Amino acid sequence: MPTTQLIAANDFCIYHNIELSFIQSLNQSGLITVIVVEEKLFVEENELPQLEKMVRLYHEMDINIEGIETITYLLQRMNDMQHQIAELNRRLGLYEG
Repeated sequence: MPTTQLIAANDFCIYHNIELSFIQSLNQSGLITVIVVEEKLFVEENELPQLEKMVRLYHEMDINIEGIETITYLLQRMNDMQHQIAELNRRLGLYEG
């Protein structure tokens, strides 16, 4: 069973110069999952790329949490559609070939 490394949310916030409330807001909106260990917040290592994108949207583009939710939803839908198109093309290739 693979082990997941946990990153302290407080350390992440200090490194990226953001408030801990930002991470808590993302957690409340369901965009990331926060793990609580001994009353400290942690984020799984595999969520860091997505979390860093959200920090950039928030800081560099001044997009609020609701906007980040919308962007994340639309990007996921687009990714799902791309996978569906690839699968349909693969299936179509079986009939053409």
